[in-house]
Amino acid sequence: MKYVLVYWSRFGNGKRVVETLSVKLGKKGSEVKILDAKEFQGKVLPEADLYVFSAPAEKFTIPKDMRRLMKGLQGMEGKRYGLINTHSMKRDWLPKMDKFLSGKKMVKLAEVEFRMGDGTEDGKGLREGWKQKLDDFADKLTGG
Repeated sequence: MKYVLVYWSRFGNGKRVVETLSVKLGKKGSEVKILDAKEFQGKVLPEADLYVFSAPAEKFTIPKDMRRLMKGLQGMEGKRYGLINTHSMKRDWLPKMDKFLSGKKMVKLAEVEFRMGDGTEDGKGLREGWKQKLDDFADKLTGG
């Protein structure tokens, strides 16, 4: 399987999640490419069997670079995807992310959210149990 993981991260928590997911998928024999949404300027992502989009909730929305990327994607009809949202709020922003991608006629396979705790601004905000939660998400992406 080929995966493209697209992330946006301010303090490093989201990047840590995506890098950990990349290792997990790689151990299952998959090819994984990671893209930083802040640096990606295109409208067509590299070809993959599945795409994962990871973004935090900031100022009650998804960061501008990730919104721009998701809104501008072309040629994604029928492509499968997963979502990751990191946040410090009482609710996640997975539905907003899903709205952008389902509008491109993509097919959601799985989603997961991580509510941050202390240390968010130091890149150490992931709460206890996050790795198991990520394992469960990876299993959904790979079918077990």
